[in-house]
Order: sequence, then structure tokens, then C-alpha cells
Amino acid sequence: MLKRICLLVVLIAICIPARAEESVLSTLHKGHPRLMALDTDLARVREAIKSDPMARAWHEQVRKSADKMIEMPPIEHVLIGPRLLDKSRTLVTRVSTLAGLYRLDGDKKYAERAKKEMLTAAAFPDWNPKHFLDTAEMSNGMGIGYDWLFDYLSNEEKATIRKAIVELGLKEGLKVYEKGSWWAKATHNWNQVCNGGMTVGALAIATEEPELSAKIVDYARKSIPRAMGSFAPDGGWNEGPGYWGYADQYTTFFFAATTTALGTDFGLLKSPGYRDTGYFRINFISPIDKTFNYADAHEGAGDAYCMMWMAKALERPAYAAHERAHVRNATIFHLLWWNGEGQWPEKNTPLAGLWKGVDVALMRTSWTEKDAIWVGFKGGDNKANHSHLDLGTFNLDAFGQRWAEDLGSDNYNIPGYFGAQRWTYYRLRTEGHNTLTIDDENQEPKAAGPIVAFSAKPEKMFAVADLSAAFGKKLTSWKRGVGIIDQKRVVVIDEVQAASPVKVVWNFHTMAKVEVSADGKSATLSEGGKTMPLHIAAPGNAVFKAISAERKPPEATNAGATNLTIELGEKVTRAEIKVVMGAGPAGTETLAAWVKEGGK
Repeated sequence: MLKRICLLVVLIAICIPARAEESVLSTLHKGHPRLMALDTDLARVREAIKSDPMARAWHEQVRKSADKMIEMPPIEHVLIGPRLLDKSRTLVTRVSTLAGLYRLDGDKKYAERAKKEMLTAAAFPDWNPKHFLDTAEMSNGMGIGYDWLFDYLSNEEKATIRKAIVELGLKEGLKVYEKGSWWAKATHNWNQVCNGGMTVGALAIATEEPELSAKIVDYARKSIPRAMGSFAPDGGWNEGPGYWGYADQYTTFFFAATTTALGTDFGLLKSPGYRDTGYFRINFISPIDKTFNYADAHEGAGDAYCMMWMAKALERPAYAAHERAHVRNATIFHLLWWNGEGQWPEKNTPLAGLWKGVDVALMRTSWTEKDAIWVGFKGGDNKANHSHLDLGTFNLDAFGQRWAEDLGSDNYNIPGYFGAQRWTYYRLRTEGHNTLTIDDENQEPKAAGPIVAFSAKPEKMFAVADLSAAFGKKLTSWKRGVGIIDQKRVVVIDEVQAASPVKVVWNFHTMAKVEVSADGKSATLSEGGKTMPLHIAAPGNAVFKAISAERKPPEATNAGATNLTIELGEKVTRAEIKVVMGAGPAGTETLAAWVKEGGK
């Protein structure tokens, strides 16, 4: 009897993991389509296209894009550097656009072209699992097409596509999950993209491949909370606005797929900070639709169809309103997730915000005027994925122009970009950003700079960061404050202390024409028929000096970029540098007063 009991216990223990995996699919939506937008959703979308001018314009825009895709040759298995990612993303865009339009409009020419794209990708020798983003995005696109075109594809075509999803996608992902390695443990965009792509692929073929699909979804739902934790506590994202978009795109794909296919988000929509992360995007976009492009980011805001889905799922209608106001190139997902609710700006929307989790402050003088002053400022963490050595950097837009530039990321394929040569490239080095350099050296790659004071008062918006760790033992203290005062001028104040004399250089990058006064105490920037005056309020011996920021290949050339520096003329152990930009007097602002007023 005892032996039978022991045997029963062993059998139960063996079966528990399998049951746990199978239970993930216990609520699987029967039939197809089951991913991201059900057939029951399409009537609402068609009605919006008929009744809403914006939805109708988007539909026409998407159709024009699809018609161009039909004329293009299918993707090829061609890597750029170590990546197939360009081709994977092309497949996702083409298949979702063409298959989505077929679902909306019923035109078989779109389905036929999407099928051709998928069968081409299915014949690839691999989806480049060495750079797994490529595999994940390909799995996502193929999963979407398989699900959305299920009734259009022949049994043979479905078998071919399904085999590719299994062999080239899911089994490669299972290897990573089972080892618990790399992106499965990551806390940044790789986690969301890889888990999102694997989940979409798995749910698409879950009826035919239940065991493998259940394993993938079970692993993904346990892995993705690592990255969801990076939204805490307030929705900021330390990889910068570009990777905010990438991470949220695939976070949305993950949840949009699980909620339609399984009826659950596994409780993860309540992850701290996630519900408010759309406000981070809204604030990091300036009045002229440029971003605070720190880390490996470009300045263009781009489109974010995830905001349409998030508006409903997170009960934030303002997200949809903001996205509607900023869309330039509507996508199929803008249509399928159409949301005509909300308004932006919302009533009593603050003009400034602080994201404590990533130590970023964003300030503006108006939500409705293109000529408004807008500033993005960061302390941050140099250890963050895709970071540059840029603690203390800032962007400045005013009068409809960008004055203080972040030059953005460089070409990922230049030698050592993500390796030993990373900090040798100008755009990633400290001198390539709008911050201080000490003895012409880089900041410490492991340094962090918390924001220690903040004010959102319209007449006095500011943030102060403690950047003392930026240069290791070279400095005993460094605080930087950036503020918009009286809705008229931007003030930047640095206070530096060192045990031994150091060379301090203030850096400010701009694409504007620069004219420095004869005495070096002031400078005037000119761009687009507008001007921006800058004045050194302290110290008395400081002068502006305009230096070309242009570089030679293989680096980005930075054509037309100037670094407007301030040099002190001698090494110092203490320095206060105060620069005023815009209209009005220098004022009496001090860091001590700001810290006292806005400190925690």
C-alpha cells in the first residue's frame, strides 16, 4: 500500500508542470482569427471608417501603402551586419497591413500578396536566431498572417507556414527559455520583443501544436514581468524614447494577443507604472514633434499605434486623443484599434513632470502653442541598456525650432558599437552631449545621477540632478539644475567641486548658425528665421567658443553641427557656471534655492 501511495505522489509531481502549461491554453479562443482583433471588432472599425473623417483618411492611407507593397518583391534572406531585423520588420508590416485590409475590405489581392510574403519567409534557411529579435519579429508577423488568413490559406499552405513558425521560431525560442538565458532574463526591450513575438507565434498555432504552444506561452508570461518591472514606479523608460516605442509596441502585441486569444492579461496590466507610461511619451514629445532623444534614439517622434490599444486597455482615453493628433503615417493597427475617445490636453494637465524611476524631467510653457518653450533634462543611469555617457544632458526647443540638440545614435554596424569601441564614438561619448566634461574625459560607464529637486510651478519649473558620481573621484560634488523661469527664459546652473584642479568644459550642441560676441560673454543662435540668445551669467572669466562637431566616417559626420562650449581659462577646484537662454534678465536663481524649494 505504501509503495502505491509513493508511486501516486511521484506521478502527481511529474504531471504538475504539464498541467500548469496546459492550463495556459484552457481558455483558448476557438477558431480563427483569435489574435489582436476579433471579427466582432471589425464592424466597429468599418462604421468608424464610414462616419469619422480621420478614420476614413487613415483607411485610405493604409490602402495606398498596401497597393505599393503589392508591387514590391518579397523579402530576401539578406543580413545587414549581424541582423536580419530589417527583413523581419518588413514582413511584419507587409503581412499585417495586407492581411488586415483583406479582413476589413475582403479584397483577395491583399490576402494573396500577404501569403506570398509568408511562404517566402517560410522557405528561409533560418530566421537568424543568433540575433533573436529577428526571429521574434518574424514569428510575430508569421503568426499574425497565419491567424488572420487562416480561412484563405490552403491546408498545404497552412502546414508550410506552421512548420516554419515551429522550426524556425518557437523551437529556437524554447532553447533560450529552457536555459533561462539572455533575453529571457533581460529587463529591457529585448524581453518584451522576444516574449511578444514568441507568444503571438505560439497562440496562432496553438490548436495544432498545443504542447509546444503551451510551453512557450507559459515561459513568456513568467519572463515578461522582468521587463514590465522597468516601468515602475511612474512609467518612465531608461532606454530612451526610441526604445520606449519598441518595447511598448511588443508589450502591446503580447497583451493584445493574450486578451483576445485567452481572455487574460495574467494580471500584468496592473504592473506598477505601466498604466501611466503613455504620459511619458506624451511629455517627451516637444511642441514641434521632436523627442528628448537620449540614449540610442533619433529625434523624430514617429507614430505609436500602441497608444490606441493602451487607451482602452489601460483606461487612458487621452492616449488615443494624443496619438490621433500626431499620426503622420497611419497603420493597420491604428485602424483595428481605432479609438475616437478622449481629448488632449486634458483639463489641468501639468506643464512639467518628473519620472523618478529614470531621473528624467520634462517641462514646457504650453500644451497648445508650437512656439512654446520645452526642455528635456536627465540625470539617469549610464548602465541602462542603450545608454550614452550623458548624465546631465538636456534638449531645448523654443519658437518652433530645436536649439539644443542630441545628435542621436550612430550606425549600429560600425566596429565595436556595442563593444569595446562604444565609448570612442563622438555621439556616445560625454563630449558629444549637452553636459560638462572634466579633463576632456568620459563619464564613468557605471555612474548614475538622481534628480534631487523638482518644481512644476508654471512660473518656476526646474529640476536639479546630483551628478557627483559621473567622473568618479575627480569630483567631490557636481550638481546641475535646468529650469524654465517666468515662461520666458531657460536657466542652466552647474556647481562643481574637486579635490584637485580640473579642466571644466560646458557643452551645447546645435544645428543653428552660431555667432559669438566679441567679448565671448554671449552668443546668438539663428535658425528658421528665429533667434535664441545665450548669456553667461557666471563666472566672470568664462567665454563661449564655437567648435565644429563634425566627424569623419565611419562615424556619423554630424554635418552642420556646432558644439558651443564654455571654457574657464584655467583648471579649478570650484566653479559655478550659469547660462541664461531666451528673453529676460539673468535673475537670482541659485541651485541652493532650487534644492531647498524642490527637494524631497
